[in-house]
Amino acid sequence: MGVQFAAPAVGLFTTTADYTSVVSINIFVTLLCACIVIGHLLEENRWMNESTTAIAIGLCTGFVILLISKGTSSRILVFSEDLFFIYLLPPIIFNAGFQVKKKQFFRNFMTIMLFGAVGTLISFSLISFGASRLCQLLDIGPMELGDFLAIGAIFSATDSVCTLQVLNQDETPLLYSLVFGEGVVNDATSVVLFNAIQSFDLSHINSSTGLKLVGNFLYLFIISTLLGVIAGLLSAYVIKKLYFGRHSTDREVALMILMAYLSYVLAELFELSAILTVFFCGIVMSHYTWHNVTESSRITTKHIFATMSFISEIFIFLYVGMDALDIEKWKIVSGSPGKSISISAALLGMVLVGRAAFVFPLSFLSNLTKKLPDEKINWKQQITIWWAGLMRGAVSIALAYKKFSLSGFTQQQPNAVMITSTITVVLFSTVVFGLLTKPLVKFLLPSTRHASEPSTPKSFLAPLLGHSQDSEADLGIHVPRPTSLRMLLTTPTHTVHHYWRKFDNAFMRPMFGGRGFAPFVPGSPAERSTLDVND
Repeated sequence: MGVQFAAPAVGLFTTTADYTSVVSINIFVTLLCACIVIGHLLEENRWMNESTTAIAIGLCTGFVILLISKGTSSRILVFSEDLFFIYLLPPIIFNAGFQVKKKQFFRNFMTIMLFGAVGTLISFSLISFGASRLCQLLDIGPMELGDFLAIGAIFSATDSVCTLQVLNQDETPLLYSLVFGEGVVNDATSVVLFNAIQSFDLSHINSSTGLKLVGNFLYLFIISTLLGVIAGLLSAYVIKKLYFGRHSTDREVALMILMAYLSYVLAELFELSAILTVFFCGIVMSHYTWHNVTESSRITTKHIFATMSFISEIFIFLYVGMDALDIEKWKIVSGSPGKSISISAALLGMVLVGRAAFVFPLSFLSNLTKKLPDEKINWKQQITIWWAGLMRGAVSIALAYKKFSLSGFTQQQPNAVMITSTITVVLFSTVVFGLLTKPLVKFLLPSTRHASEPSTPKSFLAPLLGHSQDSEADLGIHVPRPTSLRMLLTTPTHTVHHYWRKFDNAFMRPMFGGRGFAPFVPGSPAERSTLDVND
């Protein structure tokens, strides 16, 4: 009797589809590693940055796949809005809130909100109006008011990563704080606008519809922020009271990660702005929760959050590079390439004009409320802020796919035109503007750092959180305390921070922990940190 051998299985995956998926994942992970290695080698390059490197590798990979597949496909993975919004975006936004310098952020909070919220609304209005006129002029196909408003929200979402990689937050703390804070608030505002537009029937718009749209926007903005604050305080309270570190540091690290992610998915569940929720959850966790865990858990969480954010950003830019060569969408618009190029160029022009329309006027208004010269935004900083918001990135791509495609595919010409135009604007702005960012910033804001001064801090905390800043009392500066609301509004804003710290020390930290109120358990590290490095 002969022996019959079964056909060899490929690992745990026996079907061709499963095996193809495994091959695709292997290739993509290999490309991620290549992006990190090449990005490291080009770190000192004057022109390149990690996002530009990832897009370039994605373009090259897409071209190779296009040749191998004989023009049928350029992608390894199919884009999914769920993949982006549920898995890739949360670690990026949470880490932004977790590592923000809170004192600088809240000291410039009104200016940041002016740029991030009011400025985004101005840009949104101009781009929406321009898109409606443009689409009618070029006759790209049937489009409704909701489509034009969605285009305004899509192209109002900025990506300031390239500029932040060049700016030094110790040399230009005001500028870094404004660019960083505006970037996060801008993304949140754009997504809130986009979701508010999708939830309304705009076929019969009137004054009441406009008021409802504004009310829905404010509702989403406020409730999303409160949810993030509550989630952060809850995590701080639980960890402070139970103090998992006495038994296992793994549990408190896992709880911090899961509570942060829970805040995001809860916001999605209640149809709120998950970006705002997880951002403010990160701020609250860094202020309270982080001080309630053991020293080893602090090190671990900082590196975990930063690493997850870094990988997610590289993943997104790598995919954008590959998706730019997707043959399906380009075939649909191939009948009118001139029209597609005209739309992309016009949208890019609207981005430039829409950005300038609020940066310079709002900077002027902000400077009117400032008394000290160091607190005012000079013209070189205004140009840098304007330039930092010209680049479009992952949020624009994700919103375009969410509006104009179904599961990463599209068959209608107007939808294909808008997706290819979005990809073109993102690629051009990221690559061309990104390449010019370092020389421009170096020209406008020459570094005062001496050549012998090390560029990399020795402390592991410094690159992630920055150094703490001395308070007014520590510096021996006497700041008059306001005795009325009028005086409060005209007094330098660090006095508001002074009152917040008094309230924080008297009520919040005794209940939720934080600097100087971390739980002490016999056998735990005696040297609990008393310095809030995020201040």
